[in-house]
Amino acid sequence: MNKAFDAGLDLVEISRATDIPVAKIMDFGKYKYEMQKKKAEAKKKQKVIEIKEIKLTPTIDKHDYEVKLKNARRFLEEGNKVKFTLRFRGRELSYQQQGVEVLQNVIQDLESLSKVEQMPKLEGKQMGMLLSAK
Repeated sequence: MNKAFDAGLDLVEISRATDIPVAKIMDFGKYKYEMQKKKAEAKKKQKVIEIKEIKLTPTIDKHDYEVKLKNARRFLEEGNKVKFTLRFRGRELSYQQQGVEVLQNVIQDLESLSKVEQMPKLEGKQMGMLLSAK
Protein backbone atom coordinates (compact mmCIF):
# COMPACT_ATOMS: atom_id res chain seq x y z
CA MET A 1 0.00 0.00 0.00
CA ASN A 2 2.92 2.30 0.75
CA LYS A 3 4.43 1.69 -2.71
CA ALA A 4 1.13 2.55 -4.37
CA PHE A 5 0.77 5.69 -2.25
CA ASP A 6 4.34 6.81 -3.07
CA ALA A 7 3.72 6.30 -6.80
CA GLY A 8 0.43 8.23 -6.62
CA LEU A 9 -1.53 5.19 -7.82
CA ASP A 10 -4.10 2.82 -6.35
CA LEU A 11 -3.75 -0.74 -5.06
CA VAL A 12 -6.47 -2.68 -6.92
CA GLU A 13 -7.54 -6.21 -5.98
CA ILE A 14 -7.78 -8.23 -9.21
CA SER A 15 -8.90 -11.67 -7.97
CA ARG A 16 -10.43 -12.94 -4.76
CA ALA A 17 -10.98 -16.50 -5.97
CA THR A 18 -7.67 -17.87 -4.69
CA ASP A 19 -6.42 -18.17 -1.10
CA ILE A 20 -3.87 -15.44 -1.75
CA PRO A 21 -5.51 -12.24 -3.04
CA VAL A 22 -4.04 -10.89 -6.28
CA ALA A 23 -3.50 -7.12 -6.30
CA LYS A 24 -1.99 -4.67 -8.78
CA ILE A 25 -0.67 -1.14 -8.49
CA MET A 26 -2.43 0.97 -11.12
CA ASP A 27 -4.52 4.06 -11.75
CA PHE A 28 -8.02 2.85 -10.86
CA GLY A 29 -9.77 5.62 -12.81
CA LYS A 30 -7.92 4.65 -15.99
CA TYR A 31 -8.68 0.94 -15.37
CA LYS A 32 -12.39 1.70 -14.92
CA TYR A 33 -12.37 3.77 -18.14
CA GLU A 34 -10.73 0.93 -20.11
CA MET A 35 -13.30 -1.58 -18.81
CA GLN A 36 -16.12 0.78 -19.81
CA LYS A 37 -14.68 1.11 -23.32
CA LYS A 38 -14.45 -2.70 -23.67
CA LYS A 39 -18.06 -3.08 -22.56
CA ALA A 40 -19.23 -0.41 -25.03
CA GLU A 41 -17.28 -2.09 -27.87
CA ALA A 42 -18.84 -5.46 -27.07
CA LYS A 43 -22.30 -3.89 -27.00
CA LYS A 44 -21.70 -2.22 -30.37
CA LYS A 45 -20.91 -5.59 -31.99
CA GLN A 46 -24.15 -7.18 -30.75
CA LYS A 47 -26.94 -7.75 -33.26
CA VAL A 48 -30.40 -6.90 -31.94
CA ILE A 49 -33.02 -9.20 -33.43
CA GLU A 50 -36.29 -7.50 -34.20
CA ILE A 51 -39.64 -9.07 -34.93
CA LYS A 52 -41.13 -7.72 -38.15
CA GLU A 53 -44.84 -8.26 -38.76
CA ILE A 54 -46.49 -8.94 -42.11
CA LYS A 55 -50.27 -8.91 -42.30
CA LEU A 56 -52.16 -11.10 -44.74
CA THR A 57 -55.76 -12.02 -45.55
CA PRO A 58 -57.08 -15.42 -46.67
CA THR A 59 -58.15 -13.96 -50.03
CA ILE A 60 -54.81 -12.29 -50.84
CA ASP A 61 -54.10 -11.67 -54.53
CA LYS A 62 -51.08 -13.26 -56.20
CA HIS A 63 -49.16 -9.99 -56.74
CA ASP A 64 -49.82 -8.76 -53.18
CA TYR A 65 -48.63 -12.14 -51.88
CA GLU A 66 -45.40 -11.87 -53.89
CA VAL A 67 -44.72 -8.34 -52.58
CA LYS A 68 -45.23 -9.48 -48.97
CA LEU A 69 -43.00 -12.50 -49.62
CA LYS A 70 -40.28 -10.24 -51.05
CA ASN A 71 -40.37 -8.10 -47.89
CA ALA A 72 -40.26 -11.22 -45.70
CA ARG A 73 -37.17 -12.46 -47.58
CA ARG A 74 -35.46 -9.11 -47.02
CA PHE A 75 -36.27 -9.18 -43.29
CA LEU A 76 -34.99 -12.75 -42.93
CA GLU A 77 -31.77 -11.96 -44.80
CA GLU A 78 -31.17 -9.10 -42.37
CA GLY A 79 -31.42 -11.66 -39.55
CA ASN A 80 -34.79 -10.55 -38.14
CA LYS A 81 -37.72 -12.74 -37.18
CA VAL A 82 -40.92 -12.39 -39.18
CA LYS A 83 -44.39 -12.76 -37.70
CA PHE A 84 -47.16 -13.46 -40.20
CA THR A 85 -50.62 -12.40 -39.07
CA LEU A 86 -53.57 -13.58 -41.11
CA ARG A 87 -56.73 -11.64 -40.19
CA PHE A 88 -60.20 -13.04 -40.81
CA ARG A 89 -62.92 -10.43 -41.34
CA GLY A 90 -66.64 -11.08 -41.12
CA ARG A 91 -67.64 -14.39 -42.67
CA GLU A 92 -64.06 -15.26 -43.65
CA LEU A 93 -63.74 -17.00 -40.28
CA SER A 94 -65.73 -19.93 -41.69
CA TYR A 95 -62.98 -20.40 -44.34
CA GLN A 96 -60.12 -21.13 -41.96
CA GLN A 97 -58.73 -23.78 -44.32
CA GLN A 98 -57.94 -21.07 -46.91
CA GLY A 99 -55.95 -19.19 -44.27
CA VAL A 100 -54.00 -22.31 -43.32
CA GLU A 101 -53.20 -22.88 -47.02
CA VAL A 102 -51.87 -19.31 -47.39
CA LEU A 103 -49.57 -19.76 -44.39
CA GLN A 104 -48.44 -23.20 -45.62
CA ASN A 105 -47.54 -21.59 -48.97
CA VAL A 106 -45.48 -18.99 -47.08
CA ILE A 107 -43.64 -21.77 -45.24
CA GLN A 108 -42.89 -23.58 -48.51
CA ASP A 109 -41.77 -20.44 -50.34
CA LEU A 110 -39.43 -19.34 -47.53
CA GLU A 111 -38.19 -22.83 -46.65
CA SER A 112 -34.63 -22.17 -47.87
CA LEU A 113 -34.22 -19.01 -45.75
CA SER A 114 -36.18 -19.73 -42.59
CA LYS A 115 -37.37 -22.20 -40.02
CA VAL A 116 -40.78 -22.22 -38.37
CA GLU A 117 -40.52 -21.11 -34.76
CA GLN A 118 -44.26 -21.09 -34.09
CA MET A 119 -46.68 -23.06 -36.24
CA PRO A 120 -49.88 -21.38 -37.51
CA LYS A 121 -52.24 -20.94 -34.58
CA LEU A 122 -55.71 -19.41 -34.45
CA GLU A 123 -56.13 -16.71 -31.80
CA GLY A 124 -59.59 -15.15 -31.94
CA LYS A 125 -60.09 -13.72 -35.44
CA GLN A 126 -56.38 -13.92 -36.32
CA MET A 127 -54.02 -16.73 -37.22
CA GLY A 128 -50.39 -16.13 -36.35
CA MET A 129 -47.10 -17.78 -37.28
CA LEU A 130 -43.47 -16.91 -36.47
CA LEU A 131 -40.47 -17.58 -38.74
CA SER A 132 -36.82 -17.02 -37.90
CA ALA A 133 -33.75 -16.95 -40.12
CA LYS A 134 -31.77 -20.18 -40.45
